Amino acid sequence: MVKAYLRYELADTWGVIASRSDICHDARGKCVFTASLERVAVWDVKQAVLLRTLDPPETLSVGKRRPVTCMARSPVSEHLAVGYGDGSIRIWNTARWECECTLTGHTGAVTCLEYSGSGDRLASGSQDTDIVVWDVSAESGLFKLRGHRGQVTGLVFLTGSSYLVTVSKDEQIRVWDLDSERCVQTVVCRGGELWSVSFDKENDRLAVGASDSQLRIFKVDRSNASRVLEEYGSLKRSTGDRVAKCEYVGGGDAAFLVCQGAGKVVDIWRIRSEKEAEKRKKRREKRKEEKKKKKKNSSKDKKEEDADDEVPKAAEEEEGHEEEDVKAMDEVELIETIRCKSKVASFSVDPSRNKKKYILRIVFVTSHNALEVWDVKKVDEDIESSKRATIDGPGHRSDVRSVALSSDDSLCVSTSNSGVKVWNPKKGLCICSIESGYGLCSSFVPGNKHAIVGTKEGTIEILDIGSSSRVEVIDAHEGPVWSISLQPGGSGFVSGSADKTIKFWEWTVAEEDNGASHLSIECTQTLTMSDDVLHVKFTPNGALLIASLLDSTVKVYFADTLKFFLSLYGHKLPVLTMDVSSDSTLLVTGSADKNIKIWGLDYGDCHKSIFAHDDSVMSVAFVPGTHYFFTAGKDGLIKYWDADKFEHLLDLPGHHSEVWAIAVSSLGDFIVSGSHDRSIRRWEKTEEAFFVEEEKEKRLESLFEEDLERKPIGEEEEPPPEDGVSTVAGKKTLETVSAADAIVEALDMAAAEEERIQESRKALAEDDYVPNPLLLGLSPSDYVLRAVGQVRGGDLQQALLLVPFLDALRLLEFCCDWLKQSSNVELLARVTILLCRVHMHQLMATPSARATLLKLKDLLHSRLVDLKDTWGYNSAAIEFLKRHMQNNKRGSIELATTLEDQQSHLAAALKQRKTS
Repeated sequence: MVKAYLRYELADTWGVIASRSDICHDARGKCVFTASLERVAVWDVKQAVLLRTLDPPETLSVGKRRPVTCMARSPVSEHLAVGYGDGSIRIWNTARWECECTLTGHTGAVTCLEYSGSGDRLASGSQDTDIVVWDVSAESGLFKLRGHRGQVTGLVFLTGSSYLVTVSKDEQIRVWDLDSERCVQTVVCRGGELWSVSFDKENDRLAVGASDSQLRIFKVDRSNASRVLEEYGSLKRSTGDRVAKCEYVGGGDAAFLVCQGAGKVVDIWRIRSEKEAEKRKKRREKRKEEKKKKKKNSSKDKKEEDADDEVPKAAEEEEGHEEEDVKAMDEVELIETIRCKSKVASFSVDPSRNKKKYILRIVFVTSHNALEVWDVKKVDEDIESSKRATIDGPGHRSDVRSVALSSDDSLCVSTSNSGVKVWNPKKGLCICSIESGYGLCSSFVPGNKHAIVGTKEGTIEILDIGSSSRVEVIDAHEGPVWSISLQPGGSGFVSGSADKTIKFWEWTVAEEDNGASHLSIECTQTLTMSDDVLHVKFTPNGALLIASLLDSTVKVYFADTLKFFLSLYGHKLPVLTMDVSSDSTLLVTGSADKNIKIWGLDYGDCHKSIFAHDDSVMSVAFVPGTHYFFTAGKDGLIKYWDADKFEHLLDLPGHHSEVWAIAVSSLGDFIVSGSHDRSIRRWEKTEEAFFVEEEKEKRLESLFEEDLERKPIGEEEEPPPEDGVSTVAGKKTLETVSAADAIVEALDMAAAEEERIQESRKALAEDDYVPNPLLLGLSPSDYVLRAVGQVRGGDLQQALLLVPFLDALRLLEFCCDWLKQSSNVELLARVTILLCRVHMHQLMATPSARATLLKLKDLLHSRLVDLKDTWGYNSAAIEFLKRHMQNNKRGSIELATTLEDQQSHLAAALKQRKTS
């Protein structure tokens, strides 16, 4: 009989305030959207509260979810476009907090997103060097633009035209005409890789950030199709690092240009008005004339001329440079430079400005997992910036090195190089933060009121959970304390260190000078080893003490006498972690050689050696009362194993970097993991049963999906031409393949059912005909239409590309029947046009398809005309109602009381619209 196991699934994730990615405000400036690994976190920065998280919906993909890479807010609606590391784009409705559609068209991570001014189009750039233009309402890709030879780092729509400007790491700025789908201008910058671009629609200025200290400004001329961008000068930044992000914000008298470098500095320029710019230009020209007059009237000695021979040359170079940059420098004024404590990953400017309190309010994402809110104010006549708030409590500043659960599973402690945090593992809330050293290992003291932490400095720290304080620091070892293990009786613990010693500690009470007492420890015994101690562990029955050494061996001692018992060898690299089953019969060791070994503690025999992870195994933990155990590795995976059958049961993908530690609850109903990506995740046991063979099939499906993205051996993609090229937007995924299979299967079932119907009619036995229950009570034609309608809009094009020609011909015949019924005209128009485009040459060479195409020509045209008329009638009605609402001050609509009057008003409005 096949054994079934209960599945563990990801239940919650916490600890990540903002990953090193994009950030943006909502339209009203009330909340901020930050990237939190694969989720989008919604923060109220005024109250420093996490409002909610936007988790990506489940897909057919088996692998781990990729992190968020960029975001863009729609200018006309409550939609938020989010790009991910797997090349997908999800459109979120922030009013209902749900994902409305998923767009797949890139093979690399999405690096930039931008909505058009009307919000009906979305452009995306990626690491695969392609740009895809999407139709947001149709949820499909319009076309793909290829021309760059490096990662696309920024793009903007030029408002009032059909131009799209893109920048890339190939040092090129490209201007694309979206009507003709071609590149009309290419500008090569000599400042290195280009990293950001922003457009000022009021002044028609384009700012481009490169790898040098200059911020380049271009003037936009929409009337000249061959030269849309014209160099307008450059701005000298306050630092020499590359530009990470630049953005025009505001407008009118309160227009600014904000530029963020790759370090800690952010420059803010004010855009001058036309009068101020002209005045600045005249003052500069006046200074130049005064310098020329001084130069003519001054007389110098020959020695001074020889000594200062280089000065005029430098001045001439400076003047030449000033003449080149004068246009841009006349229009802007550097008003403030903000210097943060840590590196800035991204920023977003609050759109709701309060001029009485501040000029700008900027929210920064720092590289240390924190948010900083800065206000730029005008104090008297000076501009000053000040930090208003910092959100850094609900997360560590660096990676999580260890996690430990209390005996009742109500508390969880995590350590990092920046301190210790105590969490509620059920809700993911931070209870307290305690200053500490670089914690490498941790454990709760019996009673769950204190915790002990072993640090990289060789100290053992005692923490009081109730008072959120560190009560004592003991200089325990001369090297890093790699491991701590509590004695089963609760009388003390042992610590293993890189100083080649294992020390035994007992709990004591120490008194302070003021008479108060606190928990302390006292070393009772020291066991010297032959090499660095990496991990120590007591067996649950307290009989044995096990230690792993740097020489790749595992030593087993009797716990009471410390007499040597066994030496376990077989790993090729040091054993980094180990754990013992609850019955003290099995030992599992994880090593840097990527293998785990299962040992019997009776005789020290190795039951099985298994290749477990693609990188070092960092943590191992048994489920209490069972022989099931979990392993965590540097490959970012957590795996579930059966030690009796030596089987790999389940993969738990979720972390985006190395997993350093895991802890299993006392009942085995959940586990907690800590990772280098600074997140802490809780995995809960569910009531859903799974079988090992099914999980093997899922892992094979994930390999199949990876093969879909790989190109066949020997088939190399040709580089795009210099003037760019437009191709079909889309990407073959597991969803598109499944959708194509579903359409073909529906066509086959419909054909079989029609044959059965015809046979029953020929046999004059229509009463004996029983419909196929797999058709769900639908006719064959309706069943096929249902299969086509269930395909997601963004996957329809790629799914139809995978349909064979004979099946596509049958689908066109069904389209004739569907169009006669006038149902789903918009969907049928897309299907018909796509199939005719894809199979155009084969349709022209197939005489039997002529009749079908002629029918489709007449039916499709008439149905689209009817749909257009309906849309026009409804549009005229909406405009009519809108005018009545605007004319009526009270907000009520005064309409005609009779139906005839209403129809006459609408008919007149429609007639007026057609004539105009």
